[in-house]
Amino acid sequence: MTFQNKPIHSFIRKSENGHVEVTTEELFFDLIYVFLVTQISHGLLHHLGWIGFLQTLVLWFAAWLGWQYTGWVTNWFDPRSASLRSVLFASMALALLCGAAAPEAFGARGLSFAICYTVMQMGRSAFVVAKLPANHALLPNYKRILGWNVISGACWIAGAFFPFNERLMFWSAAVLCEYISPMFGFWLPFLGRSYTSDWTISGSHLVERCQLFVMVALGETIMASGLSMARAAQWTMPILLGFFTSFLCTVAMWWLYFGTSTKQAEHAIKHSPDPGRLGAYFHYIHAVLIAGIIVTAVGMDILLENPLEVVSGPALFTMILGPLLYLAGSSLYQRVVSSRWPFPQGIGILGFFILLGLGQTLPSLVLCCVGTFLLLGVAWGVERSNRA
Repeated sequence: MTFQNKPIHSFIRKSENGHVEVTTEELFFDLIYVFLVTQISHGLLHHLGWIGFLQTLVLWFAAWLGWQYTGWVTNWFDPRSASLRSVLFASMALALLCGAAAPEAFGARGLSFAICYTVMQMGRSAFVVAKLPANHALLPNYKRILGWNVISGACWIAGAFFPFNERLMFWSAAVLCEYISPMFGFWLPFLGRSYTSDWTISGSHLVERCQLFVMVALGETIMASGLSMARAAQWTMPILLGFFTSFLCTVAMWWLYFGTSTKQAEHAIKHSPDPGRLGAYFHYIHAVLIAGIIVTAVGMDILLENPLEVVSGPALFTMILGPLLYLAGSSLYQRVVSSRWPFPQGIGILGFFILLGLGQTLPSLVLCCVGTFLLLGVAWGVERSNRA
């Protein structure tokens, strides 16, 4: 596709039979998020408590926004073009710095985190606005996105100059700006609003990108188990049982997610009357689903620290919250893909609420064994229902 007066044909992404392949540039970008996800999960591990949960939630939503908006850009525009590749590399460096600053984002490195994140978000949108010709259909959309990036960025920067409680309020507002603005088409005075029906996307590309990020997040649960074993002074029987339980938990989460056919997800987007809206739903749902994986990884760390200990309070809440978030995200994903509410996930959610009530009477090893077999049962049930 070409536009008059601007040779940008190499910048616009072309599809073959509706399929847009994932490039090595995008895979390279995902690699940075291995570090960022690890930093966020470790931050929660060392700040268990309500404030720690809220801080981790804000940082995770910010991290997902950075990945999500990049995913939309590479769905529409070709990351193999020299200019967009440079933007991706710059975003990677900034995301890496965000990850390095994340553990102290609500402390001494708040301004560093805010600046790096704001430059990454605004810079990407500003690049697209500068690159597109005046007659391109997506230009007004990206002008509105850039406007909301500026509003959000002001909240990020301003919050960095306040103590952590006030900072949490400013940064929560910043995250909400970028999450809620798409719901009303990025409306701004004089710029109007966008419509999801105008967001033509490649369903196969979006689904594959989300799947790859789930694999990145599952890698964090693998690392949590492996590093805990590496730190253990002795591999006692309870430690080994805890390791195999946590490993099976990762297998169950993988099985549950990938038990939903890729073709089903692609078909849902391709045949939707509003593919752009459905694509946005996919990203919102994956924010919840992957948050569940991250919190579950923290629960694995707690388990392997002392498998025979009876946990309570924030530690118990963390061990139950991770699978609950994951099952909630999985339920919504299945609902969007198949247009029906899944029964197995509902049973699993109920089971984990029961475990929350019983948790203070059970050693963490027993608690996690029951939870893992519950997840395995849900995954088996989902696969059976999909085959029916």
